[in-house]
Amino acid sequence: MPTQVTNYQCPSCTGPLHYSGASGKLECDYCGSSYTVAEIEALYKEKEEKAAEAFETADTTAQSGDDSSAWDTASMSSDWGADAAGMKTYSCPSCGAELICDANTAATACPYCGNPTVVPGQFAGALRPDYVLPFKLSREDAINALRRHYKNKPFLPRAFSAQNQIEKIQGVYVPFWMFDGEADGHARYDATRSRVFRTGDWEVTKTDHFEICRDGSMPFEKVPVDASSRMPDAHMDSIEPYDYAELKPFSSAYLPGFLADKYDVPVADCESRADERCRKTVLDALGRTVSGYDTYIPRAQDVRLRRGKVHYALLPVWMLSTRWNGKSFLFAMNGQTG
Repeated sequence: MPTQVTNYQCPSCTGPLHYSGASGKLECDYCGSSYTVAEIEALYKEKEEKAAEAFETADTTAQSGDDSSAWDTASMSSDWGADAAGMKTYSCPSCGAELICDANTAATACPYCGNPTVVPGQFAGALRPDYVLPFKLSREDAINALRRHYKNKPFLPRAFSAQNQIEKIQGVYVPFWMFDGEADGHARYDATRSRVFRTGDWEVTKTDHFEICRDGSMPFEKVPVDASSRMPDAHMDSIEPYDYAELKPFSSAYLPGFLADKYDVPVADCESRADERCRKTVLDALGRTVSGYDTYIPRAQDVRLRRGKVHYALLPVWMLSTRWNGKSFLFAMNGQTG
């Protein structure tokens, strides 16, 4: 049985709503009406709760294996069952079509009627994010940013810029774990300072050697680590920073018009990346305090972490897929700050 989902439709004309980063409201492309997130939240609260209950019921039923018999799949590919296990079927409330999506998909669009579709059950209970950072930049902003990116690459072949075609562009809310904590760092450096002077016919270089010690503490707040196995880590790291002052308490009303995934990488698997980022930041900060020397080399370094809270958030990313000379290229842009 297909799982129930929610379509965000315009209360005036029932057209599909999408969240606009420019206005900060949900807008209807058909009648031009716009609504605040709070207005849509109040209107759809009961619908989302029912959809979430249906999601959990369908999931439980699927796992219980109530059917007394099963289709004979012996002649099918051996991977068929594994692939099916990673998919879910949803029913579009607008047109009744059945949508087959990845098990981690939380927001998408119906390919038949075009309505933005949200799966409230993907964000129920422990799966519910603490925060969402709404999109501020549009599809056109992402395309223009990619073109500017080309211009700033002097060694990029001209043919690449001229002939490279954007195959797909999609706004995605990517799941992130965000770590709070403090770090105490200690570092010891061997440093040198040299001066050159003349003695008679001789040019003499005198080098003084120093042992430098540095200690310091640094608080960390919301260190982000992406929690989606489908997103390249290097791309997600490269598009920081985000302005976390604009984080909002999570509401699925921000999702229409964009794709969204729930996390599929648990906190425990992301901790090492967060720890390494904190350690590197502390040691870099200590190193920047060593000045007035010609050279310095770290000889001993130690960082002790005091781990705090972990938050779950959805952050906005524009993903652009392009093709040139028979090869595909993937670009990512911060959906808030560019």
